[in-house]
Amino acid sequence: MNDLRTAGPANRDAPVTADGDEIDLAELMRTIWRGKFWIILCVLIAFVIGFYYAFVKAVPVYTSSSVVMLESRQEQVADLESVMSGLSGDQASINTEVEVIRSRGLVKKLVRQLDLIEDPEFNPQLRPEPAFSLGKAIGALRGLLGSAPVEEAPDPQQTLNTVIGNVVNAISVSNVRQSYVFEITAVTEGPRKSANIANTLAELYIQEQLDVKFAATEKATEWLSERVSELQVELEEAVAAVKDFNAGTDLISPEALGALNRQLKETRDRLREARENLGAAEVRLLELETARDTGDPEAIADVANDSALTRILRIMTDENRGAFDARVDQILDRAQLEVTRAESQIEALENSIATQEEQIEEQSADLVTLQQLEREAEASRLIYEHFLSRLKETSIQQGIQQADSRLLSEAVVPVGPSAPRKRLILAMSIILGGLFGTALVLGREFAQNTFRVADELETKTGYTVLGQIPAIPARRRKNVLKYLEDKPTSAAAEAIRNLRTSVLLSDLDNPPQIIMSTSSVPGEGKTTQSIALAQNLGNMGKKVLLVEGDMRRRIFAEYFEIKNQKGLMSVLAGDVSFDTAVIHEKSLKADLLVAEKTSTNAADVYSSDRFRSFLDEMRGKYDYIIIDTPPVLAVPDARVIGQWVDAILYTVKWDSTSQRQVREGLKSFESVNLRIAGLVLAQISARGMKRYGYGDSYGAYNSYYDN
Repeated sequence: MNDLRTAGPANRDAPVTADGDEIDLAELMRTIWRGKFWIILCVLIAFVIGFYYAFVKAVPVYTSSSVVMLESRQEQVADLESVMSGLSGDQASINTEVEVIRSRGLVKKLVRQLDLIEDPEFNPQLRPEPAFSLGKAIGALRGLLGSAPVEEAPDPQQTLNTVIGNVVNAISVSNVRQSYVFEITAVTEGPRKSANIANTLAELYIQEQLDVKFAATEKATEWLSERVSELQVELEEAVAAVKDFNAGTDLISPEALGALNRQLKETRDRLREARENLGAAEVRLLELETARDTGDPEAIADVANDSALTRILRIMTDENRGAFDARVDQILDRAQLEVTRAESQIEALENSIATQEEQIEEQSADLVTLQQLEREAEASRLIYEHFLSRLKETSIQQGIQQADSRLLSEAVVPVGPSAPRKRLILAMSIILGGLFGTALVLGREFAQNTFRVADELETKTGYTVLGQIPAIPARRRKNVLKYLEDKPTSAAAEAIRNLRTSVLLSDLDNPPQIIMSTSSVPGEGKTTQSIALAQNLGNMGKKVLLVEGDMRRRIFAEYFEIKNQKGLMSVLAGDVSFDTAVIHEKSLKADLLVAEKTSTNAADVYSSDRFRSFLDEMRGKYDYIIIDTPPVLAVPDARVIGQWVDAILYTVKWDSTSQRQVREGLKSFESVNLRIAGLVLAQISARGMKRYGYGDSYGAYNSYYDN
């Protein structure tokens, strides 16, 4: 027995694309080329749709445009900027004017002036009803059910709103870049209608500006008149208040108040000097009294500093001392008088200061009140004069307003329709059809989750594809062998021979003797392939044993006339001999050992030494032993049997088995260190290959043989 245990295939990590995650442009172009018929079909369908729309369905429309120029910050006659100034011309103002032109209010005037409410293009109620519509069908159904709705008269306002909305949709306004020019464009089903709408809307826009300015001027004049009257009354009241205040107070002028302040300052200076003099007089009086109390004439004379007292001192004797004392008393009386006079002067000055301060305070308060009243009167006068001037300017402006825009170019009647652009529609239909077809082909290719070609199967799994078996055109499984026998030159028969050759040459040093066939899920064609391979080896004159390894489904009964036949389980249990259980099928040209229904777990049977010994015994009796096993994802039988075989063939059904199922199945073998000898892409549909655009991959091979 050959050793099938290995860590995995050598090329298991083969990249999907040539440069990792990079897109293979060559493969992309091949994919598109394979789907060229789908792309051509999409292009033809799109072309027919475009042709029908451009030449049959589409209604011709005509485009006409008028041009309006915005006068930026124009000068007014009387410069009444607050009411009559022009637009600033900045981007915000330009965008605002664009919306004004398309406003429903302006379009409403357009609808009324041109009587567009009677135009079926804009009023859906005037259009002829189609022979069949969903509304009619619903109404008829309700009538049959006895609940037909009562038809109500259309609401005039709702009709007007609908017409205005449709007209707004037919009008576009654009600003020419880096300019104050607006282009008003109308697109309708009539050439003259488009020109009339564009011109009329431009005229209404300019007239709207005049109407707005006239209304603003009139409103401003009315408001200014009322305001001037109010201000006049306020001014008269302010002037009267000033006069009444002057009459009721003894208010002097600001200059006299300043003189009073200066007089107060002088009086305060005199008070300060009087207090200094009082202090000096009190000191002198105290010194004289002190000297007199000492009784020393010379000391008294020094303090008194009086010339008369000095002369008396020189001639004074004890007999005439009375003259000296009398003079001293005079000096003391005079000093006392000076103190008294100084105190009286201080008291008078303090009273004078208090009187002056009270007078200044009263005069200041009156002056402040007067100045406040005068300022209020002056402010009222200025405001009154300002509003009076504005009223005169506004009155002058009435009747001489100028619009902020002017019509630069009138719309002309177009000579031909602007849409549909038939050549462009046809060209875009072809382009879009090609793009859609290409996207459809690529989307279908990228969404593919199965295998359609051997190269893809090898690339995604890393295993070699040993055979590609076409679908055998036999309605019943019992007819498979008959078909292969009757048509030995068919593509299916040749594919089996190619598979046989690939399997036998897969290991020249140790040619496989026991071959196991399995798959991911049921219905992939592994049993048909096992039977066909056994027949092909039998036709070579080899002694072949075909073993049915699926004890659960026992599907061989659908290929051969087998009823109540002992099989593999009876042989392993020793109930019958191998020679008794084995069947020599003439159509197969090989021996057949079927499976039996048993309560024993099949995996336990195949992992037993008895089964291994059985295979070793069969090696000496047969040239080749082919075992058809259950799907690997369903039960573990295949992984158990795989330990005793020489080659494992893994069948993948064409465009059916998902890539995930194949990966999981192969991974289950790798997890127990079993190597797959090769893959078989089975049940290939020749029509499907051509439909998917793979005719170059299989069509030539298929057409070489007779079917």
